[in-house]
This record gives sequence, C-alpha cells and structure tokens, in this order.
Amino acid sequence: MYPPMAKTNLHIEATEFECLVRDWIIQQGGELTSLEVTHDVKLEAYDSTYQIDVMAKFRAFAGAEFLVLIECKKYRKAVERELVQVLHDKVRSVGAHKGMLFTTTGFQSGAIKYATAHGIALVSIIDGVATYETRSAHPVDAKPPAWLNLPKFALWHVGENDAGNITMKSLGLADTELNEMFGD
Repeated sequence: MYPPMAKTNLHIEATEFECLVRDWIIQQGGELTSLEVTHDVKLEAYDSTYQIDVMAKFRAFAGAEFLVLIECKKYRKAVERELVQVLHDKVRSVGAHKGMLFTTTGFQSGAIKYATAHGIALVSIIDGVATYETRSAHPVDAKPPAWLNLPKFALWHVGENDAGNITMKSLGLADTELNEMFGD
C-alpha cells in the first residue's frame, strides 16, 4: 500500500476545505456546551491582528471556556516546521488553549516533532478512495467498487510516539457518518 498522503492532488477548493474543517469540528463537539465555530476570523492580540481559518470556542469541565485556533493548509508538498511554529506563535499571542493544523498533504518530520513538543494537533485530509486497500499487483491503478460507497474525504491524526516514530490514526468517523456529513 502506498502512503495515503502520497497523492497530493486532492480536488477541493481552499474555502471548501476550510468549511469542511469547520463542519467536522462542529460535528465532533456534540458533548460540549456553548460550542461556537467560526470560519475566517480576525483576532486582535497585543502584538498584531491575526487571520484564523477556523476558530472554535466552547465550555467544558464545569464551565471553563476554551479557545482553539485552526489553520487549513492546501499545499502541493508536505507542511514544513515553520508553519507549525507560526501557528504556535498565534496560539500564544491570542491566549488560545490549543492549535490544530489541517492539511491536504502530509507533514515533514520536523513539523511533526515540533507539533508534538508544543501540543499542536496535526490532521491530514485525504481522498476517501485512498482508504481502499487491495492486494492487486498494481494497487495504484486499482479502483474500489462503487458499492463500497467510500467517503469523499478521510481524516487522519498525525503524530509522533515516545520512540520518535511517526504515527497515524484514523479520526474514527464511520463511512456513513462521513457520507452524511460531506454529501456523498
């Protein structure tokens, strides 16, 4: 099987990508109270005004308020460490509690290492067809049967374990949930 992030030609417009992330965050926040998720936000900080692709505010743990800054990067190559550092700086400047970086490609190892050390969550969004595995002699050419009804997109958390190895974990949405969410 080839790595799912090896195909970087995901067909999605930048705004559609950002709204997809916003909608996914809304769906994941089902148990939170007062969840507010906003697309394309300008935030004032002591040192500058920052444009944030998606911002999530919610209450949890007996009413404590949390702020999450989410950046969406639709690139042709793997995201570099510097972009994770920029997001980390934004999180600190505005006093947010968490940063998340979503991409349509993978992440360079330096980006993963930095994100792990600073608590930035990394998520790759891939073509749902990339979740189809086959034992074909030519797996790249193998097309999944239509009856599988694969989702348009699949989401993977990217991280690093204690041994320094890169890890990937499906974010666990069932195919039917993804199809309902993204309209396929």
